[in-house]
Amino acid sequence: MHRLLLSNDDGVHAPGLRALYDALSDHAHLRVVAPDRDKSGASNSLTLSRPLMLSGLDNGFYSVDGTPADCVYLGVNGVWDERPDLVISGINHGANLGDDVLYSGTVAAAMEGRNLGMSAIAMSLVGQRYFETAGRVAASLVGAASSLSLPPRSLLNVNVPDLPWEQIRGFKVTRMGYRGPAAKPMKVLDPRGRERYWIAAVGENADDGPDTDFAAVEAGFVSITPLQTDLTRHAALGDVQGWLDAFA
Repeated sequence: MHRLLLSNDDGVHAPGLRALYDALSDHAHLRVVAPDRDKSGASNSLTLSRPLMLSGLDNGFYSVDGTPADCVYLGVNGVWDERPDLVISGINHGANLGDDVLYSGTVAAAMEGRNLGMSAIAMSLVGQRYFETAGRVAASLVGAASSLSLPPRSLLNVNVPDLPWEQIRGFKVTRMGYRGPAAKPMKVLDPRGRERYWIAAVGENADDGPDTDFAAVEAGFVSITPLQTDLTRHAALGDVQGWLDAFA
């Protein structure tokens, strides 16, 4: 059986993580290492200013007082002798579509697994109702994981429509769409009358063409997007070199 490391960014007590564990427990040997609280939006941050606490819970899960990437780092390189075969992050409480992946702790946990040499999948439910559906999707992917071949430093970002299993129309391989600019921050006053700011909601879809992750989930399909950790804009290298040559 596969040895899987499960993590997330919604915290070790999140229903989505429990649903993922329940869906995969008959298919693999599972280790769960997740943040001790909600760390949504933590992206790829690591805790470098203090030591981390790894705590065992009564249900067999482990919590870490750190970020999703911290959790996967410890889950792979920590106190256990056996390394996992696959890292699965999720099930996230909400979508990670388009440029959400730049901020997502869910995707970051999978990416940390990929950086440590593991195959990795980020799982998100586009809503917060039908976690069982996303769990069945995860089980299907794990069952076929051994036959998947990805280029080095790649991972899969999976978004599942928030629908009953019977209403899922299938699976689609997609590219990332992207959103427009986010709204302005919301100003509020704390109890002492001091100004504070809430980060506002994400922007509207700016690219949700038919081959994007946005379009797939809107149409009732599971979106599967291969991601890479190389952010280099290779097509722009020549233009930047020409610009540099013009004044250097």
